[in-house]
Amino acid sequence: MRAAFALVPVISAWTAACATPAATPAAATADVVSPDSTSGDAAAPDSAVDSAAADTSDPWAGAPADTCKPGKPWDGKGPAWIDRTEKAGLSALGVVGIRLSTADLDGDLRPELFARSMAGQGNRENWEAGKRRIFLLKAKAADGGGLQFDDITLASGVLATRDGQQGRQAHVVVYGDVDNDGDLDAFAGNTVPGDPKKDLFPGDASEVLINDGTGVFTLPADNLFASKELRRSVSSASFVDFDRDGALDLWLGYTSWPGAGGDLPIQDQLLRGDGKGGWQIVTGQEGLQTKDWKLQAEVEAGTVHRVTWGTAACDVNGDGDPDLLGVSYGRYFNSLWLNGGKGPGGKRFEDLKAETHFDRDDDDDWTTNWNAQCYCQENPQAAECDKAPKPVVNCAQLKKAFGGTYRWNHANDRKPFRLGGNTGTVQCADLDRDGDLDMVFGSIVHPDVGSSSDPMRIASNDGAPIPQFVTHKGKDNGFAHTWPTGQAQDVGDMSLAVFDFDNDGRLDIAVAGSDYPGTRAKLWQQQPDGRYLEVTAVSGLEMMHAASIAVADWDLDGDLDVAFGHSLARCGLSPAECKKTEEVHVFENTVGNSANWLRIALQGGAGSNRRAIGARVSVTAGGSTQTQEVGGGYGHFGLQNDTVLHFGLGAGCVIDKVLVRWPDAAGTVQTWTHVRANQLVRLVQGEVAPQYPLYKN
Repeated sequence: MRAAFALVPVISAWTAACATPAATPAAATADVVSPDSTSGDAAAPDSAVDSAAADTSDPWAGAPADTCKPGKPWDGKGPAWIDRTEKAGLSALGVVGIRLSTADLDGDLRPELFARSMAGQGNRENWEAGKRRIFLLKAKAADGGGLQFDDITLASGVLATRDGQQGRQAHVVVYGDVDNDGDLDAFAGNTVPGDPKKDLFPGDASEVLINDGTGVFTLPADNLFASKELRRSVSSASFVDFDRDGALDLWLGYTSWPGAGGDLPIQDQLLRGDGKGGWQIVTGQEGLQTKDWKLQAEVEAGTVHRVTWGTAACDVNGDGDPDLLGVSYGRYFNSLWLNGGKGPGGKRFEDLKAETHFDRDDDDDWTTNWNAQCYCQENPQAAECDKAPKPVVNCAQLKKAFGGTYRWNHANDRKPFRLGGNTGTVQCADLDRDGDLDMVFGSIVHPDVGSSSDPMRIASNDGAPIPQFVTHKGKDNGFAHTWPTGQAQDVGDMSLAVFDFDNDGRLDIAVAGSDYPGTRAKLWQQQPDGRYLEVTAVSGLEMMHAASIAVADWDLDGDLDVAFGHSLARCGLSPAECKKTEEVHVFENTVGNSANWLRIALQGGAGSNRRAIGARVSVTAGGSTQTQEVGGGYGHFGLQNDTVLHFGLGAGCVIDKVLVRWPDAAGTVQTWTHVRANQLVRLVQGEVAPQYPLYKN
């Protein structure tokens, strides 16, 4: 049964706290649809019943003035980025970190930046000058409209310990409103020593810290993460409301743990939240249980634990239920746990990695592996060695490089479970603007492995109930590294971000390139035909050994800025490429604000989590529709960007409609038809009029 209703807009405390909020429109229209089913189809019919405030004579009454821009596309002939690290105060603060995440923690609409070094596993933070490893930074306006950061790590309490001290490690950090009070709380995950003799602080564990609304965090009374099942080395985390009960849950990826025969993969975990900060492990009962790495048949079938390097959560088939994603190290299968699948015993989740082609790309040609070629040259009678070509490298040198043996197991390495990638990150994004979420994968690739090692890649989604992902090779769409002729290059694309840097309405991709010699941050601009053009050098986005990425509008000018961490690992191989410390660099976007844009902050109502993680938003303007979901963390060691969604509009300054599918049990859909471009707008579930709390142009 469809319901339509009108509510008087209520200015939230967040809005009231803004220094100069703009007026709220006196009237606007919004369709409100509560489907009978829980499918939550984002494409609600336009014939849904309108609801409106009493005065509809001028729906734009009280709205900010129209500020249409010509939206001339960036032509690549001038820099798009300026390195503001020094001017923003990061150098003076001595900020270091190779893992980054960002979110607005204190309600001032400027996201904070959390930078973490991975040094000192098991140790606490050293607060002495020059020996810091973890920084929580507050962005603020500087004189002349610039940007500066303050160090608020100690004042925030985000590294508090159970013994009353400060300095607990936090390697994976993502954000979600776990107690539904309107502000973002933090999951701060640890990697901990597997050897008890090296475990200097056994009371320290991963924590969910509760935000008081001002960016000050406290530890809850109990900590389930200190239990035997969860006090392991976490590699990734994603907040998600998988059962759409209005309380956020937590999807955790783990690496490995000491066991019989050495370090072994361990179980990833799903925790159900109670909306008050409490947690319950529900991995097995929801169908996510995997098995120990013992039986060969189970290993080959992909039903065992994996070394998870990155998690994500998004609705891959558009049915309204968030699905859970996991990407793996060791060239093992990636996993797509489809929500609502008919798994064993009718459990909620079923891993459809192979059925959807999410597990790996379609290149399984093991004969391009240098080690296989050399092995087959020495063992020509071995199975299928007649398929292997003549080695393209000096086999004696290759064997010496790997300690006197080839990196090859002829019995196993020709099988599918060894023909994937070393994948660190997957991000869900509607790259082709067809309304469903495609995938962008970031992976480590070593040249000796050959073409069968999955490189960074795009996989398009057909939007079916059991979606089919089709890999688009870099040689066809431009999303690929290019190297000098004949050069063999290690690449480590473990972290990436998908965003519209030039506000032209097409999503671009930035990759942080890890710490292999010659690697650096890279930026690909999506072209009008859907291909990608690398614009790193011409754009000015220069960062060697970039190891993580965060994206946000820190200077509040309507375009997205970027920060990179810097890794010192492997600097012995390329010392000239390395800086003195793991310094963090922030780059100001100088071109995006010349085009039109829209930023949307959502506030969930009854039945939805307050920060609307999992909500799907579609913006129609200029003849196309863009679709995004609010995320709760993704990727390698806790990537997260602002929960405010950013849409570039190019020259299209008239927005036809904004549609929101809320993450409640009913899949409630609302449509707004009077939203100004070039504004940050808040849309509140069940309310009719948009709120314009910020952004004076």
